[in-house]
Amino acid sequence: MNQFLDLPALLILDVQNGFDDPFWGERNNHDAEQNMARLQKEWRKRKGHIIYTKHLSLLPDSPLHYKNKHGTEFKDLVKPFSNEMVYTKNVNSGFIGTELETYLKANQIVSVVITGLSTQHCVSTTTRMSANLGYQTFLVEDAIAAFGITDHKGVYHDAASIQEHELAMLQKEFATIVTTDEILNELGQLKV
Repeated sequence: MNQFLDLPALLILDVQNGFDDPFWGERNNHDAEQNMARLQKEWRKRKGHIIYTKHLSLLPDSPLHYKNKHGTEFKDLVKPFSNEMVYTKNVNSGFIGTELETYLKANQIVSVVITGLSTQHCVSTTTRMSANLGYQTFLVEDAIAAFGITDHKGVYHDAASIQEHELAMLQKEFATIVTTDEILNELGQLKV
């Protein structure tokens, strides 16, 4: 791969307890959080920038509603350290209403590695905006997860299909699609 000149920022989007709620329905890639934790561990070892977003929904029925303390808390597996950046938001993009772009510019970060939940919501939206803002964007396909949805015609699309289609739409124009192992192998070529 050899695509990194410097260590990109690692983005971990909305990995919150509320996504374990049955409200969301069928989910794919149950290893996503484990893969995020592997990346998080490597970034911490390298003292890299790790940035988290936390979704605080304004919709009262959402398991991520801002008043739902348990639902909005980060999952234990990827919980941020106190010195790591956390941006809260109530829209899908990690860039809207946050200081994410300001932070990236201030730290001269030109590339990001995106992980998180869920593929068709905040992950896709943040990935698109990242590319549109000019960042070299890597999306880690096995460190994200999608949920099944019913479309406007009443047709159900399973989580695996949603994931596959989102990745197909994001690849090349918005992101380089990679795996956790590919990222870790690439980092192995950079000095710690």
